[in-house]
Amino acid sequence: MELGGPMRAPVRAKNKAPAPMQITAEQILREAAERQDVEVKAPKQKITDPDELAAFCVRKRKGFEDALRINRQHMPHWINYAKFEESQGQFDRSRSVFERALEIDHRDKKVWMSYAEMEMRNRHVNAARNIWDRAVTLLPRISVLWFRYAYMEEMLGNVAGARSVFERWTAWEPEDGAWTSFVRLELRHNNTEGARRVFGRYVQCHAVPRAYVRWAKFEEQQGEVANSREVFEAALAELRDDCVSEELLGNFASFEERQTEFARARTIYTYALSLEQLPAVEMEILRAKHATFERAHGDRESVEAVVHAKKRAQYEAAVLVEPRDYDHWFDLCRLEESLGPSNADAVRHAYERAVSNVPPAPRKSLWRRYIFFWLKYALFEELRAKDYTRTRDVYAACRRLLPHKLLTFGKIWIMSAQYELRRGQIGAARQILGAAIGVAPKAKTFRAYIQLELQLGEIERCRALYEKYVTWAPHSAAAWIAMAQLEASLVEDERARAVFELAVAQPVLDMPELAWKAYIDFEAAAASDDSVSAEADTRGRVRGLFERLLERTSHVKVWLSLARWEGEAVGAGASDAAFERAHGHFKNEGQKIERLAVLEGWTQCVRARNDSETLERVALLMPNRVKKRRAIVADDGTDGGWEEYYDYIFPDEQATQPNLKILEMAHKWKRQKADDTE
Repeated sequence: MELGGPMRAPVRAKNKAPAPMQITAEQILREAAERQDVEVKAPKQKITDPDELAAFCVRKRKGFEDALRINRQHMPHWINYAKFEESQGQFDRSRSVFERALEIDHRDKKVWMSYAEMEMRNRHVNAARNIWDRAVTLLPRISVLWFRYAYMEEMLGNVAGARSVFERWTAWEPEDGAWTSFVRLELRHNNTEGARRVFGRYVQCHAVPRAYVRWAKFEEQQGEVANSREVFEAALAELRDDCVSEELLGNFASFEERQTEFARARTIYTYALSLEQLPAVEMEILRAKHATFERAHGDRESVEAVVHAKKRAQYEAAVLVEPRDYDHWFDLCRLEESLGPSNADAVRHAYERAVSNVPPAPRKSLWRRYIFFWLKYALFEELRAKDYTRTRDVYAACRRLLPHKLLTFGKIWIMSAQYELRRGQIGAARQILGAAIGVAPKAKTFRAYIQLELQLGEIERCRALYEKYVTWAPHSAAAWIAMAQLEASLVEDERARAVFELAVAQPVLDMPELAWKAYIDFEAAAASDDSVSAEADTRGRVRGLFERLLERTSHVKVWLSLARWEGEAVGAGASDAAFERAHGHFKNEGQKIERLAVLEGWTQCVRARNDSETLERVALLMPNRVKKRRAIVADDGTDGGWEEYYDYIFPDEQATQPNLKILEMAHKWKRQKADDTE
């Protein structure tokens, strides 16, 4: 379709039936091969006459010259031209072509190599030597020219000439290959001292670890162990610290291991692992070699030391990547502690580094794990290091660091006070807990301070602390209950009763049911301990508490507790009366679930005392459970379908619902039919 032209409809095949003659891919390829034209090859010509040869040479030379006039920079044309002249035995012409090529580009190493190889093939040794000499003079940084030059001299048996070539080459301070080739030349001709002198010049030219390692291996191969060790030691003495590498240290340690000098090898590994300037990759290689060495030649302690060093390196790398990943800091500190008391300085250093990574924001979720560094640090100083002054300093530093106005940790204050108690400093413990209550009061801190004073028998201090506690947290039912229980334990019933009265009179309590339960339990316990004359008054107080509680809430558990208490304190009649009151209350309120719960509790109490008559009376009050359906209405008012639920029909409701009788008879008929079938 042309741009802007009318759109044509796609072509559709009208007849989709298979063709009568099927063509395969194999047939297509075979026909294509058969129909190819036969390539016409020129006939081979045999030149038998000098005139024909001269004419052929003229044509070839003309072709080469024409190609060179088109592109004089294309060096393969020059090389092919020179090879043609060489094949005709025209060496002067071949040399002339090469010289013309070098005038065009004297930096092309292929031209020099082809020129020299032409002379070498035709045994023109002096000419080849002159060409190599010219080549290395003009291109001294091309290593292959020097290699070919030295190789030619050595093949001719001119060892002195080959050595002279290497001497000239090494004066240019070439790469490692030149020096190692020079060494191999000396070794092939059994000149060990000459090879040693070459290595000496090599390490002066290239003061790098690989040069010293090669020299040391050479000395070891020659059986000169002392010289090899001297080479390694000279490398460590002469090289800068930033030049020392894993290659040098690892080979030095392996050399000492091969010489069964295990102590020297272990010292080298220890020194290598203490170098901080080594890259991480090389350090990992050294650790692996050290571990292999210790497994082969070390004792249990040395092997464990290697394992610990490897783990330490892993943890150090992890905390370096993510300094606030406290899990890795914990692992590092535990590792340092596991090495025993002699590693106390390393443990302190680890903890100091860990606590320096303060959470970035005053949020409890960020500080919760961080605070355990301080606790573990203090416990280490107290229990392991036995440095009690430093322990006190750790606790104090932690307390100063915490942003108490935004968040605090009662554990820090409590453990600091407990430490002072262990050291016999009661005044310091009271001062710490007092500061905690004044700066950042918490329920845990109040309880710990009160427990301390209670253990010391300071009742007045306990009462004062409880007063501060309930003043700070008047909504805390636990605080009021603990204060009242203190007075009850001191047989101060009136004070305890007054505290309970204050508690239940609070407008807001976090758990008022606990306060009422504790108050009722206190009065019930007092009723069991009182004399017979005062027992009636005490029961009246308990019953009065229940009545006051029922005025506030009519929860079914309150009714059940009242009925059970009446049964235990007064008798079955009082208990049944309470259950009847509860049943009547929920019946009037129309609360079927609570009414059923009262009847079930009543049944349990009656069964416990084996009262069959009352049990039958309660059974008549039990409801029937009926499955019903009701419509579901969604929040937006649409129809949500139907759901099934269970409803309870009490005996007094059956008269108002006549359909229930019919339903009951249908169920009875269905059960009878099932029994007859069986």
